[in-house]
Amino acid sequence: MGEWKGKWALVTGASAGIGAALASELAAGGAHLVLTARRKQRLEQLAEELRGRRGVETEIVVADLADPKAPEEIYRFTKQKGIEVELLVNNAGFGQYGESHAVETERLLEMVQVNCSAVLHLTRLYLPDMVARQRGDVLIVASTAAFQAVPYISTYAATKVFDLYLAEGLAEEMKPYGIRVCALCPGTTTSEFHEVAGHPSHVRRRREEPAEKVARKGLEALAAGKSYAISGFGNYLAAHGVRLAPRRVVTRIAAKMFRPVNR
Repeated sequence: MGEWKGKWALVTGASAGIGAALASELAAGGAHLVLTARRKQRLEQLAEELRGRRGVETEIVVADLADPKAPEEIYRFTKQKGIEVELLVNNAGFGQYGESHAVETERLLEMVQVNCSAVLHLTRLYLPDMVARQRGDVLIVASTAAFQAVPYISTYAATKVFDLYLAEGLAEEMKPYGIRVCALCPGTTTSEFHEVAGHPSHVRRRREEPAEKVARKGLEALAAGKSYAISGFGNYLAAHGVRLAPRRVVTRIAAKMFRPVNR
């Protein structure tokens, strides 16, 4: 984690779960942090804790990435503070469980905005500065859901395909400029994701990975120059094992796992 010692990292969705774990791991390695999320109180608590415990500098930006103007506001904040962001962590995202026709249209469109548009927008804002410096890193949190269609969280899985492919493409594209890009693909992780998404307990796996382990895996993979990383050996086998079966069969299996109990 010392890879970013003394450098500034920007972490979106930093108020809980994997985002908070990523911030903690980076602070343990001596990175200064710009933390952004919607919940001001949680950001303030985390920023104060990391300053006191790790002795790093912290700044917070309260922003809702469902607002298309939020990426510009975050970028403007760092510019006004004179902060050079050496590591951009696009972690913010959410899902929504249920049949697509029953989920509010606005909720689905907000998901695409947060999980895709905001990721692209923030990356596009910070990449030119990194290219000019001939250094910088981008970590995009995708999901093991990016490796196959997942009925009943169809839109979420589709957004994570975008994140994975964006990261893999940029990883190769940015190599000549000394910039590393990596997609972190967690499976089921200890976080608020399921509660926010409205997942019933019967579709959750019994074994969840700790957010701290997932965060460490992503940062280690980025530092090693990998274009993607799947956290957990079981998740790795599952993500790549779907290639051995017809896509329609894989989708049917996923549908049985996620289908609501009353359907």
